[in-house]
Amino acid sequence: MHIGPEHPADQHDRIRVRGARENNLRSVDVDLPKRRLTVFTGVSGSGKSSLVFGTVAAESQRMINETYSAFVQGFMPSLGRPDVDVLDGLTTAIVVDQERIGADPRSTVGTATDVGAMLRVLFSRLGTPRIGGPNAFSFNLATVTAGGAITVQKGKDAKAEKVTFTRLGGMCPDCEGRGTVSDIDLTQLFDDTRSLADGALTIPGYGTDGWNVRMFAESGFFDRDKPIRDYTDQERQDFLYREPTKRKIAGINMTYEGLVPRVRRSFLQKDREAMQPHVRAFVDRAVTFTTCPACDGTRLNDVARSSRIAGRSIADVCGMQITDLADWLHGLDEPSVGPLLDGLRDALDSFVEIGLGYLSLDRPTGTLSGGEGQRVKMVKHLGSSLSDVTYVFDEPSTGLHPHDIERMNGLLLRLRDKGNTVLVVEHKPEVIQIADHVVDLGPGAGANGGTLCYEGTVEGLRASGTVTGEHLDDRVAVKPVVRRRTGVLEIRGADAHNLRGVDVDVPTGVLTVVTGVAGSGKSTLVHGSLSARDGVVSVDQSGIRGSRRSNPATYTGLLEPVRKAFAKANGVKPALFSANSEGACPACNGTGVVYTDLGMMAGVATTCAECGGKRFDQSVLEYRLGGRDISEVLAMSVAEAERFFAAGDSRIPAAHAVLSRLADVGLGYLTIGQPLTTLSGGERQRLKLANHLGEQGGVIVLDEPTTGLHLADVGQLLGLLDRLVDAGRTVVVIEHHQAVMAHADWIIDLGPGAGHDGGRVVFEGTPADLVAARSTVTGQHLADYVR
Repeated sequence: MHIGPEHPADQHDRIRVRGARENNLRSVDVDLPKRRLTVFTGVSGSGKSSLVFGTVAAESQRMINETYSAFVQGFMPSLGRPDVDVLDGLTTAIVVDQERIGADPRSTVGTATDVGAMLRVLFSRLGTPRIGGPNAFSFNLATVTAGGAITVQKGKDAKAEKVTFTRLGGMCPDCEGRGTVSDIDLTQLFDDTRSLADGALTIPGYGTDGWNVRMFAESGFFDRDKPIRDYTDQERQDFLYREPTKRKIAGINMTYEGLVPRVRRSFLQKDREAMQPHVRAFVDRAVTFTTCPACDGTRLNDVARSSRIAGRSIADVCGMQITDLADWLHGLDEPSVGPLLDGLRDALDSFVEIGLGYLSLDRPTGTLSGGEGQRVKMVKHLGSSLSDVTYVFDEPSTGLHPHDIERMNGLLLRLRDKGNTVLVVEHKPEVIQIADHVVDLGPGAGANGGTLCYEGTVEGLRASGTVTGEHLDDRVAVKPVVRRRTGVLEIRGADAHNLRGVDVDVPTGVLTVVTGVAGSGKSTLVHGSLSARDGVVSVDQSGIRGSRRSNPATYTGLLEPVRKAFAKANGVKPALFSANSEGACPACNGTGVVYTDLGMMAGVATTCAECGGKRFDQSVLEYRLGGRDISEVLAMSVAEAERFFAAGDSRIPAAHAVLSRLADVGLGYLTIGQPLTTLSGGERQRLKLANHLGEQGGVIVLDEPTTGLHLADVGQLLGLLDRLVDAGRTVVVIEHHQAVMAHADWIIDLGPGAGHDGGRVVFEGTPADLVAARSTVTGQHLADYVR
């Protein structure tokens, strides 16, 4: 066979990146091999995501968007070009990240994938009695009936015709497709034996002399001196439920609305974790969510539930565990809908293959962990016949037991072997081991990162001398001596979701790790039976509500003492040192950038010419504390700010205490003025944890705190957990990382499998006993890990 010169098309076997400068990247040059598995490593904040997601994936998606017509682009998110000199050899990028799937109350696993839509078609074709099309089985569509007259033009004559219109939907009218109804306990809002003037309202922030109370007292709808229980029916209706109404109160035009909608808007639409402890306690006390009695939580009306296939309604089918549903579908033999059944079976088999067979289709997407959400997004790509695609993954091992990581590795390799380029941001050694190519960024985080430390094979990484290479083969010993418990927290008869009447004692005064394969019931047991108790603080990875104006300094309360110190040192008002208040730059309103909307093309964000991106009015920047202005302080990293506020003219003990807690949880590299919207799930959890470190005593529950942590940082986390316990806290950690298990005083292992194959306690005891017994999947993996 004659082998001629290389074809020009075969020369493009690499993605070339030159001069990448997104975020903290320092003109990074790197070549990424195509149709190979490349893993990106480095400490948290080293620039991995900036390179992979912010540069390579972002530019690929931007260029794909530009292939559509201007009309279509007008409906798509506009993307700016990344800060990079050269990007060659890009292919279509599919990003599978850990961004939570929308937590809308009506969003479920079924609606977030194609499975729900296919099931609705299946029931509309085969269900008996036949009730209508697919919409009749949708809990997002209400039944609508309308009628009226229309004018029909026929030639020169116009004739009025009476028409009626009916759209059959499956939504339960009582809960509007949510499955739950929320109820506010009115007794927690006010004391009906008192009048408004006498302090009847018991809501935080509703003091007798505040504007919130004046709004009601001076509305004119009722007597401020009359006890609430003596109100007439109309007065009570106006007090509790009146629609927004314009009223003149204290000479000012204001909008009055009833107490219940006002409480819903003020408290229920805010992030619970961001609330002050006394406000959070009020919300937990005053609001209850109960299963809708009309639909029994199925979200569907009676008509939708009346149609059945082989004795099962669509509500029954969506409530089944996916492994059982797959078996049920394989038992259906209906040639008339053969292609539809094949598509459903393939999709459900993908769920099982990816380790999500324990879920049900009616599971709300808001209850999925970041790792589960990422794997749900993967389902649609597993059966894809596309090749030469770039798949980009963000820590796919998150939420996975070591037993499940082997399966995930197989899926990543399968995607690669189909001729795709797979880019993975990852910290777990088990995933790094399977890489064809490794890119290590660092050497540190934030301003100390953003440079290429190593590029090559896994074996070369071990010998490279980088932080990742040095810690790749880290192992820990099982703790030889464990702490003694001071008592127990009893859990009895826990039976939520897949738990099978679990009775277990969680020891107090020690570090307890709850483990088990994904879907074994860990989160259900801990969050369902422990987190809701008084004195228990639960710190998870859910998003922090806030705009791009929110940052670590505002979230932690750090900015308050800093503003006061600036004001005191310069003899002016504290409000001047807030970019959201009087100190804001008038040109950009304190955002630091000016946005120009270009319609269907990428909008342009240009640095504000007035303030140079500093967000503050020029006159404010003349005021200094310790030689720095407020914008320079907000540009500091946590570690730098901790040193700045520790001594000298800039010494602020309250600010230093907050910064010490942020450094303790491994966030020393974060900029204190960095928008919260840019933080990862692990960073959000550690930020919330830092908020709680200043509180005394109690129980702290952590949900996979090693998420997003580099191998070198796990030791720092273990030190932090030790300090929490030594300070008198009880710490309960849901975790898969073997180093955390080995460091525990007590382990509770759930299983033996996932879904209805789990939900039982298969081991309780010390890590040493678990390793010695090797009686569970966790025990076997832990025994293989420890030295």
